[in-house]
Amino acid sequence: MSTVAPPVRKQKPRTTGPGSGSDRPWLVVVKNDNHNTFDGVAFALARTIPGLTFEGGMRLADRIHNAGQAIVWQGQLEQAEHYWEQLVGFGLTMAPLTQSG
Repeated sequence: MSTVAPPVRKQKPRTTGPGSGSDRPWLVVVKNDNHNTFDGVAFALARTIPGLTFEGGMRLADRIHNAGQAIVWQGQLEQAEHYWEQLVGFGLTMAPLTQSG
């Protein structure tokens, strides 16, 4: 009988300290990987990011694939953390939260 290891919980890294003013938006960035399908990424994005359709998620999935990563949302820290955690829950590969600038 094989056992399945529980998923590894990723920590929610973020940039803090001097120069991280609250007036700049926080960026939620999804990175390309070899284990998520375009459909899976599009589904996760559409379920997580308000107002994003599956078709919009497919366009972002294409950008992630071709560029290696893409900003999928930007705004207030609390919302960025929430979306970041949800996308991790879908198994997407995420960059640390950072501020634009």
